[in-house]
Amino acid sequence: MYPVESLKALLEQVITGRTLITATLSQLRSKGGVTYSKVQIKPVELKGKLHYQFAYYIGPKVEHRNIPAEDAAEEMLTLLRETFRQGLLCTASADYQVLISKKYKVSILTKSASKQEAPDLAHNRRKQYVLDEGEPVPFLVELGIMNSEGKVLAKKYDKFRQINRFLEMVQDVLGDLPAGRPLTIVDFGCGKSYLTFALYHYLAVREQRELNIVGLDLKADVIAHCGALAAKLGYDRLRFLVGDIADYNELDQVDMVVTLHACDTATDAALEKAVRWGASVILSVPCCQHELFAQVQSDVLSPLLSHGILKERFSALATDAIRAKLLDLMGYRSQLLEFIDMEHTPKNILIRAVRSDSGDNAAKWREYSAFRDFLGAEPYLERVCSDLLTAGQPELS
Repeated sequence: MYPVESLKALLEQVITGRTLITATLSQLRSKGGVTYSKVQIKPVELKGKLHYQFAYYIGPKVEHRNIPAEDAAEEMLTLLRETFRQGLLCTASADYQVLISKKYKVSILTKSASKQEAPDLAHNRRKQYVLDEGEPVPFLVELGIMNSEGKVLAKKYDKFRQINRFLEMVQDVLGDLPAGRPLTIVDFGCGKSYLTFALYHYLAVREQRELNIVGLDLKADVIAHCGALAAKLGYDRLRFLVGDIADYNELDQVDMVVTLHACDTATDAALEKAVRWGASVILSVPCCQHELFAQVQSDVLSPLLSHGILKERFSALATDAIRAKLLDLMGYRSQLLEFIDMEHTPKNILIRAVRSDSGDNAAKWREYSAFRDFLGAEPYLERVCSDLLTAGQPELS
Protein backbone atom coordinates (compact mmCIF):
# COMPACT_ATOMS: atom_id res chain seq x y z
CA MET A 1 0.00 0.00 0.00
CA TYR A 2 1.13 3.52 -0.78
CA PRO A 3 0.18 6.84 0.80
CA VAL A 4 -1.76 9.32 -1.30
CA GLU A 5 1.44 11.40 -1.52
CA SER A 6 3.01 8.61 -3.61
CA LEU A 7 0.09 8.77 -6.03
CA LYS A 8 0.48 12.54 -6.28
CA ALA A 9 4.21 12.16 -6.93
CA LEU A 10 3.55 9.58 -9.67
CA LEU A 11 1.02 11.83 -11.41
CA GLU A 12 3.35 14.80 -11.27
CA GLN A 13 6.19 12.64 -12.56
CA VAL A 14 4.39 11.42 -15.68
CA ILE A 15 2.86 14.85 -16.39
CA THR A 16 5.90 17.08 -15.86
CA GLY A 17 8.20 14.48 -17.45
CA ARG A 18 5.93 14.41 -20.52
CA THR A 19 5.98 10.60 -20.57
CA LEU A 20 2.23 9.97 -20.28
CA ILE A 21 0.78 8.45 -23.44
CA THR A 22 -2.74 7.83 -22.19
CA ALA A 23 -4.61 7.34 -18.93
CA THR A 24 -8.01 5.87 -18.07
CA LEU A 25 -9.82 6.51 -14.80
CA SER A 26 -12.72 4.15 -14.11
CA GLN A 27 -14.84 2.27 -11.55
CA LEU A 28 -16.94 4.92 -9.84
CA ARG A 29 -16.58 5.14 -6.09
CA SER A 30 -20.32 5.88 -5.85
CA LYS A 31 -22.94 7.25 -8.22
CA GLY A 32 -23.62 10.25 -5.96
CA GLY A 33 -24.61 12.68 -8.70
CA VAL A 34 -21.65 11.91 -10.98
CA THR A 35 -22.92 11.74 -14.56
CA TYR A 36 -19.85 10.29 -16.24
CA SER A 37 -18.70 6.66 -16.10
CA LYS A 38 -15.01 7.06 -16.93
CA VAL A 39 -12.41 9.64 -17.96
CA GLN A 40 -9.71 9.15 -20.57
CA ILE A 41 -6.70 11.47 -20.69
CA LYS A 42 -4.13 12.10 -23.40
CA PRO A 43 -1.57 14.84 -24.16
CA VAL A 44 -2.35 17.34 -26.93
CA GLU A 45 -0.52 20.39 -28.21
CA LEU A 46 -2.66 23.52 -28.54
CA LYS A 47 -1.18 26.76 -29.86
CA GLY A 48 2.31 25.48 -29.18
CA LYS A 49 1.63 24.58 -25.52
CA LEU A 50 1.19 21.19 -23.90
CA HIS A 51 -2.28 20.41 -22.61
CA TYR A 52 -3.99 17.24 -21.47
CA GLN A 53 -7.35 16.40 -22.99
CA PHE A 54 -9.80 14.93 -20.47
CA ALA A 55 -12.61 12.97 -22.14
CA TYR A 56 -15.60 12.51 -19.79
CA TYR A 57 -17.85 9.65 -20.91
CA ILE A 58 -21.50 10.43 -20.21
CA GLY A 59 -23.66 7.57 -21.46
CA PRO A 60 -23.16 7.42 -25.24
CA LYS A 61 -21.69 10.95 -25.33
CA VAL A 62 -18.22 12.29 -24.60
CA GLU A 63 -17.38 15.76 -23.28
CA HIS A 64 -13.83 17.10 -23.63
CA ARG A 65 -11.80 19.54 -21.55
CA ASN A 66 -8.30 20.63 -22.50
CA ILE A 67 -6.38 21.36 -19.29
CA PRO A 68 -2.94 23.05 -19.21
CA ALA A 69 -0.10 20.70 -18.28
CA GLU A 70 0.58 22.49 -15.00
CA ASP A 71 -2.97 21.76 -13.78
CA ALA A 72 -3.45 18.25 -15.16
CA ALA A 73 -1.86 16.26 -12.31
CA GLU A 74 -4.04 18.00 -9.72
CA GLU A 75 -7.19 17.35 -11.76
CA MET A 76 -6.30 13.64 -12.06
CA LEU A 77 -5.57 13.42 -8.34
CA THR A 78 -8.92 15.02 -7.50
CA LEU A 79 -10.78 12.56 -9.74
CA LEU A 80 -9.01 9.59 -8.16
CA ARG A 81 -9.61 10.88 -4.65
CA GLU A 82 -13.26 11.78 -5.04
CA THR A 83 -14.76 9.91 -7.98
CA PHE A 84 -12.89 6.83 -9.18
CA ARG A 85 -11.27 3.79 -7.60
CA GLN A 86 -9.04 2.75 -10.48
CA GLY A 87 -6.62 4.31 -12.91
CA LEU A 88 -4.38 2.98 -15.67
CA LEU A 89 -1.45 5.22 -16.67
CA CYS A 90 0.44 4.18 -19.80
CA THR A 91 3.85 5.76 -20.36
CA ALA A 92 6.71 5.11 -22.76
CA SER A 93 8.64 3.07 -20.20
CA ALA A 94 6.02 1.50 -17.92
CA ASP A 95 2.32 1.05 -17.24
CA TYR A 96 0.96 1.90 -13.79
CA GLN A 97 -2.30 0.49 -12.46
CA VAL A 98 -3.67 2.51 -9.55
CA LEU A 99 -6.20 0.87 -7.21
CA ILE A 100 -7.87 2.79 -4.38
CA SER A 101 -9.82 0.91 -1.73
CA LYS A 102 -13.05 2.00 -0.10
CA LYS A 103 -10.92 3.25 2.81
CA TYR A 104 -8.74 5.26 0.40
CA LYS A 105 -5.71 2.98 0.62
CA VAL A 106 -3.64 3.26 -2.55
CA SER A 107 -2.01 0.36 -4.45
CA ILE A 108 0.23 1.02 -7.45
CA LEU A 109 1.14 -1.92 -9.71
CA THR A 110 3.92 -1.39 -12.25
CA LYS A 111 4.81 -3.37 -15.35
CA SER A 112 7.09 -2.68 -18.29
CA ALA A 113 5.41 -1.12 -21.30
CA SER A 114 4.88 -3.47 -24.22
CA LYS A 115 6.78 -1.16 -26.54
CA GLN A 116 8.49 2.23 -26.45
CA GLU A 117 6.59 5.04 -28.11
CA ALA A 118 6.41 8.79 -27.73
CA PRO A 119 3.09 10.53 -27.11
CA ASP A 120 1.39 11.82 -30.24
CA LEU A 121 0.44 15.42 -29.50
CA ALA A 122 -1.55 16.04 -32.68
CA HIS A 123 -4.99 17.30 -31.67
CA ASN A 124 -6.83 15.51 -34.49
CA ARG A 125 -4.76 12.36 -34.81
CA ARG A 126 -5.86 9.05 -36.28
CA LYS A 127 -8.19 7.03 -34.05
CA GLN A 128 -6.28 4.73 -31.72
CA TYR A 129 -7.71 1.23 -31.51
CA VAL A 130 -7.19 -1.38 -28.81
CA LEU A 131 -5.71 -3.58 -31.56
CA ASP A 132 -4.05 -1.05 -33.81
CA GLU A 133 -3.22 -1.37 -37.46
CA GLY A 134 0.42 -1.75 -38.50
CA GLU A 135 1.40 -4.54 -36.11
CA PRO A 136 0.36 -8.08 -37.14
CA VAL A 137 -2.02 -9.78 -34.71
CA PRO A 138 -1.89 -13.55 -35.28
CA PHE A 139 -5.60 -14.29 -34.94
CA LEU A 140 -6.53 -11.37 -37.21
CA VAL A 141 -4.09 -12.62 -39.85
CA GLU A 142 -5.50 -16.15 -39.62
CA LEU A 143 -9.07 -14.86 -39.90
CA GLY A 144 -8.21 -12.86 -43.02
CA ILE A 145 -8.72 -9.43 -41.46
CA MET A 146 -5.04 -8.41 -41.58
CA ASN A 147 -2.22 -9.37 -43.93
CA SER A 148 1.12 -10.59 -42.61
CA GLU A 149 2.42 -6.99 -42.44
CA GLY A 150 -0.40 -5.89 -40.15
CA LYS A 151 -2.41 -3.99 -42.76
CA VAL A 152 -6.18 -4.33 -42.41
CA LEU A 153 -7.79 -5.54 -45.64
CA ALA A 154 -10.19 -2.98 -47.09
CA LYS A 155 -13.16 -5.37 -47.21
CA LYS A 156 -12.61 -6.30 -43.55
CA TYR A 157 -12.33 -2.84 -42.03
CA ASP A 158 -15.87 -2.89 -40.65
CA LYS A 159 -15.13 -6.18 -38.89
CA PHE A 160 -11.84 -4.71 -37.58
CA ARG A 161 -13.73 -1.73 -36.11
CA GLN A 162 -16.36 -4.04 -34.61
CA ILE A 163 -13.70 -6.14 -32.88
CA ASN A 164 -12.05 -3.03 -31.45
CA ARG A 165 -15.38 -1.59 -30.31
CA PHE A 166 -16.08 -4.84 -28.48
CA LEU A 167 -12.65 -4.78 -26.82
CA GLU A 168 -13.17 -1.15 -25.74
CA MET A 169 -16.29 -2.32 -23.89
CA VAL A 170 -14.32 -5.15 -22.28
CA GLN A 171 -11.52 -2.73 -21.38
CA ASP A 172 -14.01 -0.55 -19.50
CA VAL A 173 -15.00 -3.41 -17.16
CA LEU A 174 -11.60 -4.99 -16.50
CA GLY A 175 -11.70 -3.63 -12.96
CA ASP A 176 -15.03 -5.38 -12.35
CA LEU A 177 -13.63 -8.83 -13.06
CA PRO A 178 -12.17 -10.90 -10.19
CA ALA A 179 -8.43 -10.47 -9.62
CA GLY A 180 -5.84 -12.89 -8.30
CA ARG A 181 -7.28 -16.04 -9.87
CA PRO A 182 -8.01 -17.47 -13.34
CA LEU A 183 -11.11 -16.13 -15.09
CA THR A 184 -13.79 -18.37 -16.56
CA ILE A 185 -15.64 -17.01 -19.60
CA VAL A 186 -18.41 -18.53 -21.72
CA ASP A 187 -19.36 -17.28 -25.19
CA PHE A 188 -22.83 -18.56 -26.10
CA GLY A 189 -23.57 -18.77 -29.81
CA CYS A 190 -19.96 -17.96 -30.71
CA GLY A 191 -20.38 -18.64 -34.44
CA LYS A 192 -17.16 -17.97 -36.38
CA SER A 193 -15.74 -16.62 -33.11
CA TYR A 194 -14.07 -13.40 -34.27
CA LEU A 195 -14.86 -11.81 -30.92
CA THR A 196 -14.04 -14.96 -28.95
CA PHE A 197 -10.53 -14.99 -30.38
CA ALA A 198 -10.28 -11.24 -29.80
CA LEU A 199 -11.29 -11.66 -26.15
CA TYR A 200 -8.72 -14.42 -25.61
CA HIS A 201 -5.94 -12.42 -27.28
CA TYR A 202 -6.73 -9.27 -25.34
CA LEU A 203 -7.05 -10.88 -21.90
CA ALA A 204 -4.52 -13.72 -22.12
CA VAL A 205 -1.87 -12.25 -24.44
CA ARG A 206 -2.14 -8.51 -23.91
CA GLU A 207 -3.27 -8.37 -20.28
CA GLN A 208 -1.50 -11.59 -19.20
CA ARG A 209 -4.57 -12.85 -17.33
CA GLU A 210 -4.98 -16.53 -16.58
CA LEU A 211 -8.29 -17.66 -18.00
CA ASN A 212 -10.40 -20.39 -19.53
CA ILE A 213 -12.83 -19.56 -22.34
CA VAL A 214 -15.53 -21.86 -23.70
CA GLY A 215 -17.18 -21.08 -27.04
CA LEU A 216 -20.52 -22.81 -27.60
CA ASP A 217 -22.47 -23.10 -30.86
CA LEU A 218 -24.87 -25.50 -32.56
CA LYS A 219 -22.94 -25.74 -35.85
CA ALA A 220 -20.50 -28.65 -35.66
CA ASP A 221 -18.49 -27.65 -38.75
CA VAL A 222 -17.97 -24.11 -37.45
CA ILE A 223 -16.93 -25.40 -34.03
CA ALA A 224 -14.44 -27.84 -35.61
CA HIS A 225 -12.88 -24.99 -37.63
CA CYS A 226 -12.62 -22.74 -34.56
CA GLY A 227 -11.07 -25.53 -32.49
CA ALA A 228 -8.44 -26.17 -35.14
CA LEU A 229 -7.61 -22.46 -35.34
CA ALA A 230 -7.28 -22.19 -31.54
CA ALA A 231 -4.81 -25.10 -31.60
CA LYS A 232 -2.85 -23.51 -34.45
CA LEU A 233 -2.59 -20.23 -32.52
CA GLY A 234 -1.53 -22.00 -29.34
CA TYR A 235 -4.60 -20.73 -27.46
CA ASP A 236 -4.58 -23.74 -25.15
CA ARG A 237 -7.14 -22.37 -22.66
CA LEU A 238 -9.74 -21.73 -25.36
CA ARG A 239 -12.20 -24.58 -26.07
CA PHE A 240 -15.05 -24.83 -28.54
CA LEU A 241 -18.03 -27.13 -27.97
CA VAL A 242 -21.14 -28.07 -29.91
CA GLY A 243 -24.21 -27.45 -27.78
CA ASP A 244 -27.34 -25.52 -26.95
CA ILE A 245 -27.40 -22.65 -24.47
CA ALA A 246 -30.26 -24.07 -22.42
CA ASP A 247 -28.61 -27.50 -22.07
CA TYR A 248 -25.09 -26.37 -21.13
CA ASN A 249 -24.37 -27.37 -17.53
CA GLU A 250 -20.63 -28.03 -17.48
CA LEU A 251 -19.69 -25.20 -15.10
CA ASP A 252 -20.83 -24.11 -11.65
CA GLN A 253 -19.41 -20.57 -11.75
CA VAL A 254 -18.56 -18.22 -14.62
CA ASP A 255 -17.01 -14.74 -14.38
CA MET A 256 -18.06 -13.34 -17.77
CA VAL A 257 -20.81 -14.37 -20.16
CA VAL A 258 -20.85 -13.21 -23.78
CA THR A 259 -23.85 -13.79 -26.01
CA LEU A 260 -23.94 -12.22 -29.46
CA HIS A 261 -26.92 -12.40 -31.81
CA ALA A 262 -28.69 -15.24 -30.04
CA CYS A 263 -32.18 -15.35 -31.54
CA ASP A 264 -35.33 -14.41 -29.65
CA THR A 265 -35.51 -15.96 -26.14
CA ALA A 266 -32.12 -17.72 -26.58
CA THR A 267 -30.68 -14.41 -25.40
CA ASP A 268 -32.83 -14.65 -22.27
CA ALA A 269 -31.70 -18.24 -21.69
CA ALA A 270 -28.09 -17.04 -21.78
CA LEU A 271 -28.88 -14.17 -19.42
CA GLU A 272 -30.53 -16.58 -16.98
CA LYS A 273 -27.43 -18.80 -17.03
CA ALA A 274 -25.21 -15.77 -16.43
CA VAL A 275 -27.22 -14.56 -13.45
CA ARG A 276 -27.39 -18.01 -11.84
CA TRP A 277 -23.63 -18.34 -12.24
CA GLY A 278 -23.19 -14.99 -10.53
CA ALA A 279 -21.21 -13.68 -13.50
CA SER A 280 -19.39 -10.43 -12.74
CA VAL A 281 -19.86 -9.13 -16.31
CA ILE A 282 -22.46 -9.86 -18.98
CA LEU A 283 -22.09 -8.68 -22.60
CA SER A 284 -25.11 -9.40 -24.80
CA VAL A 285 -26.08 -8.29 -28.30
CA PRO A 286 -29.61 -9.62 -28.95
CA CYS A 287 -30.78 -10.65 -32.41
CA CYS A 288 -34.34 -11.18 -33.64
CA GLN A 289 -36.95 -10.69 -30.90
CA HIS A 290 -40.36 -12.21 -31.52
CA GLU A 291 -41.76 -12.75 -28.03
CA LEU A 292 -42.89 -9.21 -27.24
CA PHE A 293 -43.96 -8.59 -30.86
CA ALA A 294 -46.64 -11.27 -30.41
CA GLN A 295 -47.68 -10.01 -26.95
CA VAL A 296 -47.68 -6.23 -26.99
CA GLN A 297 -51.10 -4.59 -26.95
CA SER A 298 -51.98 -0.98 -26.23
CA ASP A 299 -54.76 1.25 -27.50
CA VAL A 300 -52.59 4.27 -26.72
CA LEU A 301 -49.80 2.90 -28.92
CA SER A 302 -52.05 1.74 -31.77
CA PRO A 303 -50.78 4.44 -34.20
CA LEU A 304 -47.33 2.90 -33.78
CA LEU A 305 -48.26 -0.76 -33.40
CA SER A 306 -50.48 -0.76 -36.51
CA HIS A 307 -47.36 -0.50 -38.68
CA GLY A 308 -45.41 -3.75 -38.80
CA ILE A 309 -41.95 -2.24 -39.25
CA LEU A 310 -42.48 0.20 -36.38
CA LYS A 311 -43.96 -2.49 -34.15
CA GLU A 312 -40.95 -4.72 -34.83
CA ARG A 313 -38.45 -2.00 -33.92
CA PHE A 314 -40.42 -0.87 -30.90
CA SER A 315 -40.73 -4.46 -29.65
CA ALA A 316 -36.98 -4.96 -29.95
CA LEU A 317 -36.21 -1.78 -28.00
CA ALA A 318 -38.83 -2.53 -25.35
CA THR A 319 -37.53 -6.10 -24.98
CA ASP A 320 -34.01 -4.84 -24.29
CA ALA A 321 -35.35 -2.28 -21.83
CA ILE A 322 -37.16 -5.10 -19.99
CA ARG A 323 -34.01 -7.24 -19.96
CA ALA A 324 -31.90 -4.40 -18.60
CA LYS A 325 -34.38 -3.62 -15.82
CA LEU A 326 -34.68 -7.28 -14.83
CA LEU A 327 -30.89 -7.52 -14.63
CA ASP A 328 -30.91 -4.44 -12.39
CA LEU A 329 -33.44 -6.20 -10.16
CA MET A 330 -31.18 -9.24 -9.95
CA GLY A 331 -28.14 -7.39 -8.69
CA TYR A 332 -26.57 -5.82 -11.77
CA ARG A 333 -25.87 -2.34 -13.07
CA SER A 334 -26.88 -2.44 -16.72
CA GLN A 335 -26.17 -0.16 -19.67
CA LEU A 336 -27.45 -0.22 -23.25
CA LEU A 337 -24.64 0.78 -25.60
CA GLU A 338 -24.28 1.23 -29.36
CA PHE A 339 -22.19 -1.69 -30.55
CA ILE A 340 -21.59 -0.73 -34.18
CA ASP A 341 -22.98 1.92 -36.53
CA MET A 342 -26.62 1.59 -37.59
CA GLU A 343 -25.54 1.72 -41.25
CA HIS A 344 -24.03 -1.77 -40.89
CA THR A 345 -26.85 -3.50 -38.99
CA PRO A 346 -29.97 -2.46 -37.03
CA LYS A 347 -29.01 -5.07 -34.38
CA ASN A 348 -26.49 -2.74 -32.83
CA ILE A 349 -27.44 -2.55 -29.15
CA LEU A 350 -25.20 -4.22 -26.59
CA ILE A 351 -26.42 -4.88 -23.07
CA ARG A 352 -23.50 -4.55 -20.67
CA ALA A 353 -24.28 -5.58 -17.10
CA VAL A 354 -21.86 -5.48 -14.18
CA ARG A 355 -22.51 -7.13 -10.82
CA SER A 356 -23.19 -4.44 -8.18
CA ASP A 357 -25.26 -3.58 -5.11
CA SER A 358 -28.94 -3.85 -5.94
CA GLY A 359 -30.09 -0.66 -4.19
CA ASP A 360 -33.83 0.02 -3.80
CA ASN A 361 -35.35 -3.02 -5.51
CA ALA A 362 -38.90 -2.11 -4.47
CA ALA A 363 -38.78 1.13 -6.47
CA LYS A 364 -37.15 -0.65 -9.42
CA TRP A 365 -39.84 -3.33 -9.34
CA ARG A 366 -42.65 -0.76 -9.37
CA GLU A 367 -41.09 0.96 -12.37
CA TYR A 368 -40.52 -2.32 -14.20
CA SER A 369 -43.96 -3.84 -13.49
CA ALA A 370 -45.75 -0.66 -14.58
CA PHE A 371 -43.90 -0.74 -17.91
CA ARG A 372 -44.49 -4.48 -18.38
CA ASP A 373 -48.20 -4.24 -17.59
CA PHE A 374 -48.67 -1.22 -19.86
CA LEU A 375 -47.34 -3.30 -22.76
CA GLY A 376 -49.25 -6.45 -21.79
CA ALA A 377 -45.95 -8.36 -21.77
CA GLU A 378 -45.14 -11.69 -20.12
CA PRO A 379 -41.33 -11.77 -20.46
CA TYR A 380 -39.55 -15.11 -20.66
CA LEU A 381 -36.66 -13.81 -18.54
CA GLU A 382 -39.00 -12.84 -15.70
CA ARG A 383 -40.67 -16.27 -15.74
CA VAL A 384 -37.47 -18.32 -15.64
CA CYS A 385 -35.87 -16.06 -13.02
CA SER A 386 -38.94 -15.67 -10.79
CA ASP A 387 -37.17 -17.32 -7.84
CA LEU A 388 -34.25 -14.89 -8.14
CA LEU A 389 -36.54 -11.89 -8.40
CA THR A 390 -38.51 -12.78 -5.26
CA ALA A 391 -35.69 -14.16 -3.10
CA GLY A 392 -35.30 -11.91 -0.11
CA GLN A 393 -37.85 -9.46 -1.44
CA PRO A 394 -41.24 -10.10 0.23
CA GLU A 395 -42.81 -7.15 -1.59
CA LEU A 396 -42.08 -8.86 -4.92
CA SER A 397 -43.65 -12.18 -3.90
